[in-house]
Amino acid sequence: MSPVAVASRSFSKHSVLRSELAARFPNAKFNDAGASLKGEELVAFLSGCEKAVLALETVDDALLVRLPELRLVSKFGVGLDSFDLKAMAARGVKLAWSPGTNSRSVAELALMSMIALLRRVPEACGDLAAGKWGQPKGSTLTGKTVGLVGLGAVGRELAALLAPFGVSLLAHEPAPDQAAVARHAIRLVPLDELLAQSDAVSLHIPLTPSTRNTIDSARLARMKPSAVLINTARGGLIDEDALLEALDSGRLAGAALDAFAVEPLKDRRLAVHPRILATPHIGGSTEEAILAMGRAAIAGLDAGRDAAEFIRG
Repeated sequence: MSPVAVASRSFSKHSVLRSELAARFPNAKFNDAGASLKGEELVAFLSGCEKAVLALETVDDALLVRLPELRLVSKFGVGLDSFDLKAMAARGVKLAWSPGTNSRSVAELALMSMIALLRRVPEACGDLAAGKWGQPKGSTLTGKTVGLVGLGAVGRELAALLAPFGVSLLAHEPAPDQAAVARHAIRLVPLDELLAQSDAVSLHIPLTPSTRNTIDSARLARMKPSAVLINTARGGLIDEDALLEALDSGRLAGAALDAFAVEPLKDRRLAVHPRILATPHIGGSTEEAILAMGRAAIAGLDAGRDAAEFIRG
């Protein structure tokens, strides 16, 4: 049997996941170099393997044409934007994907970010580090209007976490889970209405050609000057230059970013801005989420489906 290749660095260095996968696939190989694999390095690592566990590695036709033996990719994580699903489908490479495995972890980060921004924690921390005792006056989350852009697994989880705060929940979701809408008393509205009415907006949508730069300068202008914006989903959903302009001009109170258009982060303006809470894509980086994602990826090695089934608009 051709070996299983685990390109993901975090999976490879996790002792529990490593031992559980090796128990089922004794000749599996792991990315022990500790470096993100791409291009020729990724081709060399995956060469000769029928199955692979991948996280943020890019899978496109240029890669697949070099790997004729590869028959299945099991996703470690939840985002599919680094995978060319059409190319995978055309070359008969199956995909195993388990959405929702890190939803509680990401939802808790979004909730924390929302509270921190409303309380102006980034500014307060910056002042204190600079030797100032500024004590900026913030706002409570309780009683506010929160807008959820996307009502998938993470959006629904966040809605549940928000219940004790007595917020009014709005959501923009083209295919909503009606039971969740009723359970959490969510009002479904068009995106522009959500942006105009919300005190906090949290993004929970995938990155696709149709969702790239969903939050651009025009949509930022629709938001309340006192509002905050949270992105724990995917980089590329927000026009980052437009966001910086909105923050600098006072048209937006604050933003929390856990995902960026270019990762690792290159634009330090986003990391050091006094009204931005920036984190290095840690939404799924909890022990509980890593175990859940890893075990789903292991199970997926025997449960691939046609990649065409996962193609979105």
